[in-house]
Amino acid sequence: MSQEQDREIQQFRDLMEVPDQFESGFGWKTVVGAVFLGFLMVPGSIYLSLFMGGAGLNTAARWVTVILFAEVAKRSMTSLRKQEIFVLFYMTGLALGGQLHGGVMTSLVWQQAMAMSDTLASFGIEVPWWVAASRESIEANGRTFFTREWGVPILFLLGGFIIGRIDGFGLGYALFRLTSHGERLPFPMAPVGAMGITALAEEHGKTERWRWRCFSIGGVLGLGFGAIYIGIPTVTGAFLPTQIELIPIPWLDLTPELSTKEHFPATALNLQFDLGAVLIGMMLPFWAVVGGFVGLVITLILNPILYHEGMLTTWQPEMNLVRTLYSNSIDFYLSFGIGLSLAILVMSLMPLFFALYRRKKKRDELDEDERTLKQALHDVLVRNPSRGDLSFFVAVCIYLCSTFLYIWVCTLIVPNFPWPFFLGFAFLYTPIMSYINAKLEGMVGQTVQIPLVREAAFIFSGASGSEIWFAPIPINDYGGGARQFREMELVGTRVSSLIKTELIVVPVVVITSLIFSEFIWRMAPIPSEVFPYTHEFWELMILNFGLTATATSEGASPFMDAIKFDVISWGLGMGLVGFMVLSFLNLPTFLIYGAVRGLGQTTPGGLLLEMLGAIVGRVYLQNKLGHKKYKSYLAVLVAGYGAGMGLVGMLGVAVALIAKSTTGTSY
Repeated sequence: MSQEQDREIQQFRDLMEVPDQFESGFGWKTVVGAVFLGFLMVPGSIYLSLFMGGAGLNTAARWVTVILFAEVAKRSMTSLRKQEIFVLFYMTGLALGGQLHGGVMTSLVWQQAMAMSDTLASFGIEVPWWVAASRESIEANGRTFFTREWGVPILFLLGGFIIGRIDGFGLGYALFRLTSHGERLPFPMAPVGAMGITALAEEHGKTERWRWRCFSIGGVLGLGFGAIYIGIPTVTGAFLPTQIELIPIPWLDLTPELSTKEHFPATALNLQFDLGAVLIGMMLPFWAVVGGFVGLVITLILNPILYHEGMLTTWQPEMNLVRTLYSNSIDFYLSFGIGLSLAILVMSLMPLFFALYRRKKKRDELDEDERTLKQALHDVLVRNPSRGDLSFFVAVCIYLCSTFLYIWVCTLIVPNFPWPFFLGFAFLYTPIMSYINAKLEGMVGQTVQIPLVREAAFIFSGASGSEIWFAPIPINDYGGGARQFREMELVGTRVSSLIKTELIVVPVVVITSLIFSEFIWRMAPIPSEVFPYTHEFWELMILNFGLTATATSEGASPFMDAIKFDVISWGLGMGLVGFMVLSFLNLPTFLIYGAVRGLGQTTPGGLLLEMLGAIVGRVYLQNKLGHKKYKSYLAVLVAGYGAGMGLVGMLGVAVALIAKSTTGTSY
């Protein structure tokens, strides 16, 4: 990246001052919000994730929750403080996390799918007993999690979730204190979320009218499109042998008909009809969407060339979209993607080194430090009770205790894996990469990842078997947590508010996500045609997981055969050249990030709709409203759209559950 930052990033670099007073955001509204999320948002989010994929209600639910509570507060002759709004945002993200964006226990749905998968069994991989009940047990007891065989997986998942929530106040908070208080890094992207919260906390007036107008328009769009896209298939599927789909869900697969040896060989082709993808294209950075579209065009041109050159040998005519993506991955794009990821890693670390060099040069010219080391250490280590700071030493102790617990569990469930690798993950790789990403967040508002670190460690460890791929390895990135704590600081919220929120929300999330996961699984097998997204896309996810897990299998490994170092070098070289050319031309480096997403393993239908949304937003709406107003209006409109879709999803769940419970169909 050039010394002059991308213009689009620069638009988000508005600074906010840390307030003088810090207040608690926890109260009765938090308790009511937890119940509201658990029993109303969670079932709809689970169903939407299974039905159409994506993030379900996760993003829009934050706005929906805040706006609804703001209305209730207004009618009670009061208002929401910015600290209360931050806590509502925080608890919504916690409640709608998990595998299916509906709470932690939704991961059980994915785990049973792996246990029942013939595809995964074909790789010779057996799902461990502490991850899911056996296939025989599921077939004997039916689609239910309330059996003895599911007891250990549920407890194992619950224990990992609780440890993870505690761990969130460990290294992430320590890095926040180190980078924000000690090094005084600006965290340019943190004010984005903080400014949105403070805007919502403004007094009711003219701003409230435009917000509700946008929310209502989005809600009507969501209700209308959701009734066709989700409502009709759900209701008809509850009463008819085959559900009626007026719009193909999640896409119309054109690959078997159009991808032949003569025309578009080895090319995944589809059409998608999702209004949400258009809105996502409007929200994403424009040049990132353009980069994705460029990557798609390159793929459409490159795949036939690679096929005729004998590099895409696994693909066969009449393969569907999922099988085409998988075959291209093992032949070329897995290795090529590794090379591109390495290029992104190298070029993303350069701003860190340049920034450090400039700061050092500036200090050398002034012949003095702006702040002495003693002052910096004081700001890091000494807590300020009036701000609600958590002790730096407590945060470090939390990380040490949780990490040793992770290592102990891993040594019990995977006793044949060399334990020094666990120590290396926990006390070398995780702290170093987390600090680098916290530093990058603080300087340029982005993070990086080294590709295939876990896979390489497993391979070089000499371990055999597939159990290690299911284990809770202590390898995490806590750099993003530093930005969240910075947002909390900018809003003036005490850390104790988040701790109290965790104590209230976690039990509600665990109970409701387990209950509704059970109910929805009873409706029909997952994956199946009743849930179109899982029917189409989970096969690819299982194929990719199975391929990777063969790296530690005895004998020949399809994963090792798919790694081609010459192709990795091509990806690395092309990525570095692309970055340098864009920097020389002073063009946005978002093009490269987007192009990586568009190369090979992204379905064309979604990118076409995102590009359409980006053009409409950039050419018309942004010029008409201005960047700041356009983004504000669109954020609220998307929230309304998500609310409308969620209402249809929850109505569909209710109808389906009632229909299933009043029939004599055996589960």
